[in-house]
Amino acid sequence: MLKNYFKIAWRNLLRNKGYSFINIFGLAVGLATCILIFLFVSDELSYNAYNTKADRIYRLNADFLVNGNSFNERTVPAQFGNVLVKDYPQIENATRVTDFGEILVKKGNETLIEKNAAFADANIFDIFTLPMLAGDPKTALVEPNSIVISERIAKKYFGSGNAVGKTMLLNNTDNYKVTGVIKDMPAQSHIHYDFLKAMSGNADSRNTNWMSDNYETYLLARPGTSEQSINNFLKEATKKYMEPALKAMAGSTINELEQNGGHFRYLAIPIKKIHLESTLSNEAEPSGNIQYVYVFIAASIFILLIACVNFMNLSTARSAGRSKEVGVRKVLGSDRSHLISQFLTESVLTSFISVIIALIIATALIPYLNQLSGKELDLGLFTNIWLLPSLVSVALIVGLVAGSYPAFFLSAFQPVKVLKGSPSTGFKGGWLRNSLVVFQFAAAIILIVGTIVIYSQLNYIQNKKLGYNREQVLVLKNTASLYIHAKAFKNEVLQIPGVEAGTITNNLPTSLNFNTTIFSKDAARSKGQVMGIAQWDVDADFIPTMGMTMIDGRNFSALISTDSVGIVVNESAVRLLGLREPIGKNIYASGKKLNIIGVVKDFNTGSLRTKIPPLVISLAESRNIMAFRVKTKNISAVIGQIENKYHAVEKMAGQPFMYSFLDDDFNSLYQSEQRTGKLFISFAAIAIFIACLGLFGLITYAAEQRTKEIGVRKVLGASISNIVLLLSNDFLKLVAIAAIIAFPLAWYSMNLWLRDFAYRIDITWWVFALAGVLAFVIAFGTVSFQAIKAAVANPVKSLRTE
Repeated sequence: MLKNYFKIAWRNLLRNKGYSFINIFGLAVGLATCILIFLFVSDELSYNAYNTKADRIYRLNADFLVNGNSFNERTVPAQFGNVLVKDYPQIENATRVTDFGEILVKKGNETLIEKNAAFADANIFDIFTLPMLAGDPKTALVEPNSIVISERIAKKYFGSGNAVGKTMLLNNTDNYKVTGVIKDMPAQSHIHYDFLKAMSGNADSRNTNWMSDNYETYLLARPGTSEQSINNFLKEATKKYMEPALKAMAGSTINELEQNGGHFRYLAIPIKKIHLESTLSNEAEPSGNIQYVYVFIAASIFILLIACVNFMNLSTARSAGRSKEVGVRKVLGSDRSHLISQFLTESVLTSFISVIIALIIATALIPYLNQLSGKELDLGLFTNIWLLPSLVSVALIVGLVAGSYPAFFLSAFQPVKVLKGSPSTGFKGGWLRNSLVVFQFAAAIILIVGTIVIYSQLNYIQNKKLGYNREQVLVLKNTASLYIHAKAFKNEVLQIPGVEAGTITNNLPTSLNFNTTIFSKDAARSKGQVMGIAQWDVDADFIPTMGMTMIDGRNFSALISTDSVGIVVNESAVRLLGLREPIGKNIYASGKKLNIIGVVKDFNTGSLRTKIPPLVISLAESRNIMAFRVKTKNISAVIGQIENKYHAVEKMAGQPFMYSFLDDDFNSLYQSEQRTGKLFISFAAIAIFIACLGLFGLITYAAEQRTKEIGVRKVLGASISNIVLLLSNDFLKLVAIAAIIAFPLAWYSMNLWLRDFAYRIDITWWVFALAGVLAFVIAFGTVSFQAIKAAVANPVKSLRTE
């Protein structure tokens, strides 16, 4: 019997090829898109889960608000972890990591530049799951000049994973003994270190200054210890160990700060939440955003529901035309249970065929998803244990729900009434179907609004006036190695035709990490007069090279000796300091009186997710970064000349010459948003396509049901436009209802997304107007195509049986 059901179901699919294609392909595309989205989402949610103790690992973050200025970092004082372990038995262990960025590594006659290097405590392997391929994790980072490297680095420099006992020359000065080789850190990690140097070789790690936050510190809590308990311990320890130093530096106790609306605290964040829920702008690597995960989950649900609605709508629409088939079957002896089984078998078979095609589509599109997301995802039918059971469940549920209408409703018809010509209510009476169409287009309109808002915000980021000119600025890296030759090198580069200006600095507007210095408005550090403000050390050419604008006073001058104690502040610092006429005013730092000589117009620093911070700019020696503004049609030739001069400097021959452009560095700050935006737009387009596919199927069926009506109207003089409007009117009303429902939901959801940006667009009325117009155009275009086809048909053919 079951074999017969499948045989009949297969014949019905082949007999109605058009409907079968729309049904199967629409559901397959929806399922394939959902598979891709959930691969992306599951990857995002799996960050740091590779650590076997991940549920008990926390990182400490600094969170200060002192006299109106906020300071948030992922670093804490050097000794904080040790005292927490000592004072609180609930904290089992603590380890520190401090990133020192890029290093030079000698390989034969070459010197290569490598990233992802850090100092780490010897007990890091007791907390993190870092499988060691060679060496002893208990002793690997005990000795000062020992280093643990990743498998990738071991193969790169030594040709194999067994590099223990070998020596590496770092930064042209220090020899390190390789004491361990670990597996490459998984892609789903918020850090990816290739070099771990022993913390015992870092003298600053023994620093007892409680006001110096320089170390990422991770705690391992004992089982059963809650996040709230750890935060309570942090509050107690902060008051015990740091309040005296805070009082001496800022003139206020922790309670006094809180009474004035401020705070001085450290908070624990579970390691599993760092990638998606950290609010810090200076994470070690670009992080994700939990809001994006919610957006994609919602999008996948919408897409799946739209596809399922299509499937159910077309199944129920087609079923109305099978009433005579039901009557004939009943007359020939079929009982109701056989009819129910037949209809359900057809629906489930169609659904399972869609699943198979969905897997093929998803496999084909995974490379495109990886290109957009920057990930290395794979379908993993056997590794993603949830995938196949989920797809089978969806296929069964969709098939059974979609087949329930014809199975239970049509099978109850009395054959005499059906065969006498009393049909079912058919298409016009489908209030449930109309409701599903409304839902379908409401979801599509929400996605259209989301697409417009995301595109507009990303475009706003790209084109916002930042307060500096990021175009055609060449940034040189590894310039600290120039030592005493830095200024001479800069002057030589400025002689190259096409190089307009240059600067040596320790920060650029695209930097995410700032040094914060404690400043006071008076020498006595009176209560309420002390605040932490970001400080940059630059040379006299920094402001003109960056294209910034002085709005008061003057810039630094290398010819004025007193400028060594002069500072330039931005507008935000002026407001924070409460100075009406700042030029000539003094502020104090580290016992030194500093004179404000100029005010620079506010410029964005770092990401637009955060507001412009108060900033103090000082004239000081620095060799960390060089930047040159170039204006030439042949930039590659200029870069070549700069490289030649770089290698001509004493001791720089053979050193790596690395550079970037400031606008590229700026764009990299929004890499996550750019990728997310492209993914969302792609998925929204798919959702709209699926909605149109279903609408096309419904209008095709509606036109077929009303073939004789259309023929009669044409004979009585109806024009093509009258017929098109007749068939389109009902659907366009449904789209209008969908728009009314979708607009407030879209406004609320996109405002939640924009909340993460300090500088953002406003969602104005034209966004909804455009989304509504697009929805109507898409719907009308889909409907009118088939409506025109029905309207131009020869009425003689449709009426010849009458």
